[in-house]
Amino acid sequence: MRNKLLTGVALAFVLSAGLAQAAPSAAVTAAVADKGRPEADTKRDADRKPAAMMDFAGVKPGDTVVDFIPGGGYFTRIFAKTVGSKGHVYAMGNPPPPNATAPPPIAAVAADPQYGNISIVSIAGGDFKLDKPADIFWTAQNFHDLYARQRNIDVAKVTKAIYDNLKPGGVFVVLDHQATPGAPIDPDDKLHRIDGAAVRKQVEAAGFKFEAESNVLRNPADDHTKMVFDPAIRGKTDQFIYKFRKPK
Repeated sequence: MRNKLLTGVALAFVLSAGLAQAAPSAAVTAAVADKGRPEADTKRDADRKPAAMMDFAGVKPGDTVVDFIPGGGYFTRIFAKTVGSKGHVYAMGNPPPPNATAPPPIAAVAADPQYGNISIVSIAGGDFKLDKPADIFWTAQNFHDLYARQRNIDVAKVTKAIYDNLKPGGVFVVLDHQATPGAPIDPDDKLHRIDGAAVRKQVEAAGFKFEAESNVLRNPADDHTKMVFDPAIRGKTDQFIYKFRKPK
């Protein structure tokens, strides 16, 4: 009886410890709750689960984070508030095309006074060099775009540049829409998906070590055959989240 009680107590301790570990940090909680975030972003929180994403990536105050292909800055804003004044966020993407009539949306985020720790960096053909190595590289729903024929990007060169611009022990987190397992990479990018196994192969070839996977955004009801913007699945796609680490 005594052994059963001890086992029960031990199990309760393990479960409580796991729950405590799963709770996001105060910095992450405050960043997600930031009143300065636009309503268009906060409406997506239920589907994108940003607190869980920050926790999985291990973002903390003082970190240097690269938001690789940041789009409108959904995660960039959260990174900026989480790392705080002693940290820095690089919003890294392709330079605007010559015929662009307006700056990219991320420019407005970087210019906002409440985000004084964001710099914009251009990929410049797949090669880049930061002025200081990063703790974390992050890309969300964009890795598949690197393979699009029209972009003409050397993906191996890009992943190696990410590796070279990380601190030893730094992490690279890739979140993307899962394609049918085993499906070849589509250079026409018709579905905007990629098989997670293909991502692992590419990233590990650059020298990274696979460390962990989060299933927070997995959806077994997604059959992987619909384009991600299809109203039937948009915002509910099956998404993998991989964490890779640069060896020390």
